[in-house]
Amino acid sequence: MALSKSQIPDTAQHLLVCGINSCEKICQFYCNPCHQPMCEQCRDKHQKSPETKNHELVEKCRDHPNKDLDILCDQCSVRLCSKCSTMPVHKGHSFTDLEKIYTEKSAACRQEIQRIQTYFIPTTKDLQSEIKIDATEIKTIMDDIRSSMKDEGKCLKTLVDEVTSDNLEKVNKMEESLREMLQSQNKTYQDYISYLMDLLEKFRGYLSSSQLKNNPIIFSLTEHLKIQPIPETTKPVSPVFTAGRYSKGDVAKLLGRITVPDTKPENRKIKPMDTASTQLKPTVKQNKSDVKPTLSLSSSVTKVRKYTVSGVDRVYHLSLGKSGRLWVSDKDGNLVQTDLQGNQLHKIQTNGKDEGYHTVTQTEDLIYTDRNNKVINRKTPDNTITELIKTRDWTPISIHSSHINRDILVGMVKPGEAKVTRYIKTRREIQNIHSHNEGQAMFSGPHYITENTNGDVCVSDWKKEAVVVVNKSGKHRFSYTGQGLSKFYPKGVCTDHLGHILVCDHHSDTVHLLDQDGQFLCLLLTQQQGIKYPRSLCVDDESNLIVGQRDTNTVTVYKYLQ
Repeated sequence: MALSKSQIPDTAQHLLVCGINSCEKICQFYCNPCHQPMCEQCRDKHQKSPETKNHELVEKCRDHPNKDLDILCDQCSVRLCSKCSTMPVHKGHSFTDLEKIYTEKSAACRQEIQRIQTYFIPTTKDLQSEIKIDATEIKTIMDDIRSSMKDEGKCLKTLVDEVTSDNLEKVNKMEESLREMLQSQNKTYQDYISYLMDLLEKFRGYLSSSQLKNNPIIFSLTEHLKIQPIPETTKPVSPVFTAGRYSKGDVAKLLGRITVPDTKPENRKIKPMDTASTQLKPTVKQNKSDVKPTLSLSSSVTKVRKYTVSGVDRVYHLSLGKSGRLWVSDKDGNLVQTDLQGNQLHKIQTNGKDEGYHTVTQTEDLIYTDRNNKVINRKTPDNTITELIKTRDWTPISIHSSHINRDILVGMVKPGEAKVTRYIKTRREIQNIHSHNEGQAMFSGPHYITENTNGDVCVSDWKKEAVVVVNKSGKHRFSYTGQGLSKFYPKGVCTDHLGHILVCDHHSDTVHLLDQDGQFLCLLLTQQQGIKYPRSLCVDDESNLIVGQRDTNTVTVYKYLQ
């Protein structure tokens, strides 16, 4: 049992000595569990021993070894015993109980321990998890780059083989032409030799003739001795091969190059401390007034406001960013960004048509299709435009950036075929949705595309006269074909926070509201609300419905949830 101050006799010797193994150094500490005084050196050994490292050690006063150091001089910041506090050097000073200080410091330490355990370590582990994801994405990107480089190399080899084959064909044709020319010249001389042989035979006949009276040479020797000159020919000009002048660097330029964009790296987002601290606060019972009411359909639709968008003559598609700013497009490739008052902020020229060919990511990047060049471009908030994805022989006509996992969904077509392709943010193609399990084509013209809160992909396909919905695995869930009307021409499509599907029907000038499973709920907007030829729509963060129409550049905002 540990000795208390009252149990240490006042008659004890003034200088206590260490009691460990006959060590007679001055005692500075006292081990309560062992009832043993000890010096500083023995204290260190005592604390290192596995059996005694957790023992409670009380530090003794150097000047009064029978007294514990239990108070702190506030002015001198020195630990003292009760006798030291009466010394003249500390006269008039204030003192604080070390136990009180220890209690306060211990509470602070426990608070820091709690912060480390509940904030710093989890937050750091989250960053480590993010780094692992980045490492995986970097590996995927580098694999794609390596694959592209190999493809470029194969393509160049193919081109080299084609050019070499063409050059050899030219050489063969040149050789054939020169051979024909030489053969023609050879025939010319052969014909001339035949002519000479005939002439020689004629002259010999003249000489061998015994009839002088009728011999031709008697009458006109000059005429008979006239010999045609030897035909002139030209020697062939031999082709000369000039070797191409190229270097390793020239070939490297043909094969492309890998670069790191000259952009400032984005800092990783660290969860604020106040977020973690609020999680540590005790839970209190909320009043009913503090609880945000659940959204539900309103009994009526209210027009909130409308504004005109300059820079476009119609509103064929809307893309909404986090900032509340809209990207609006018409049929002539005009794509403008506007604020909530209709003021134009940016404008770019595209080759987009009457389809949902642009979308905004969670990082406020604008992504839009280029149907002519069969690529997908990205425009960053600093107005830098880069090529993001090549769709090869498929024409991209619609696009949507997922707010669930940042995937990119692209509707594409080519003669007789249509599909929806999913890309992850590393631009790698991971899914193609194009047919039912029975092999039937899923889409004909995926002109508008969006994603529901449950991960369903919703495609407005006016050629099929249906809204085709598949789950995130690409399996067909249902197709909505209208409400028994003669025609159903779906155009713009979007979803809201409750999982409703909203779609424009261009034929009946209405906006249909469906539940998540495709059940018709109501005609949300009709001509009675002033709607005519609705083409595009989206829902903002406040659950307002924003609608664009074919024959006007006015955007109208409605409230339909309460």
